[in-house]
Amino acid sequence: MQEEKEKKSGFCALIGRPNVGKSTLMNRIIGQKIAITSPKPQTTRMRIQTVYTEERGQIVFVDTPGIHKAKNKLGDYMMSVAKKSLKDSDVIIWLVEPSARIPEGDDDIAQSLKEIKLPVILVINKTDTVRPAELLSVIDRYKDLCGFSEIIPLSALKGDNVDDLIDSIYKYLPAGPYYYDEDDLTDQTQRAIAAELIREKALYLLDKEVPHGIAVVIDRMEYRERQRGGIYDIDATIVCEKASHKGMIIGKGGSMLKNIGTKARIDMEEMLECSVNLKLFVKVKEGWRDSDFLVSNYGYKNED
Repeated sequence: MQEEKEKKSGFCALIGRPNVGKSTLMNRIIGQKIAITSPKPQTTRMRIQTVYTEERGQIVFVDTPGIHKAKNKLGDYMMSVAKKSLKDSDVIIWLVEPSARIPEGDDDIAQSLKEIKLPVILVINKTDTVRPAELLSVIDRYKDLCGFSEIIPLSALKGDNVDDLIDSIYKYLPAGPYYYDEDDLTDQTQRAIAAELIREKALYLLDKEVPHGIAVVIDRMEYRERQRGGIYDIDATIVCEKASHKGMIIGKGGSMLKNIGTKARIDMEEMLECSVNLKLFVKVKEGWRDSDFLVSNYGYKNED
């Protein structure tokens, strides 16, 4: 009888500058929306783990905040999360875009990776936006920046070459038991995902600096049975830093707040597989991103 191959399992950190597509790639691999996405930088604020399990083993993907220069306590938290995720991983995926030159900050990322001494796979994302000849130039610019184990061009949005990336990750994972049950998809609670869905809609709909000063707190999330099926009652508060921002979030006659709520509710109903009654409130907490207490109170807590 042929012996069954030993399963592999381990942690794979996704790193890179803001807005290179880390959350999009993770959602694509898992096949479900766990991490929020938006065109704005610094969308991901906390460490989000998703679980990919198949016959070869289990990969725990760790989506980290985009690496950037911190400007406040929230930024300090985001950078500490990103750096800790690197140290705790078995494999690192560094995502970059096919830009005409190496962007500012990527040299610093490369230096950090050299010091960690882990397998690093360079992923050149968004290949659907450039011609093949341009892609070769990007590979040539990056190939000597770090001792990459492999370089894989792909499109997280389209799904091109994502299977090749999965195959490569398994090469560098150790043999071992699963960290999560086979049916688990993430370590995030439904409350945490619900809060992030609201923040995602605010990121898409609000302009300029307003979205970066927003936190979302789920005040109540209760399930109740009805004759026509179950429903979740969810009350949430959008916290902003300025009174002028509060007016923008609410909008004329409450139009913006209603729009944010409507779009968030649609995603929540898909996640919870039932109806959602969502009520949104807005309050001002000036300078909350520079307060250790409030940053922690709004869910951005260091694990150390």
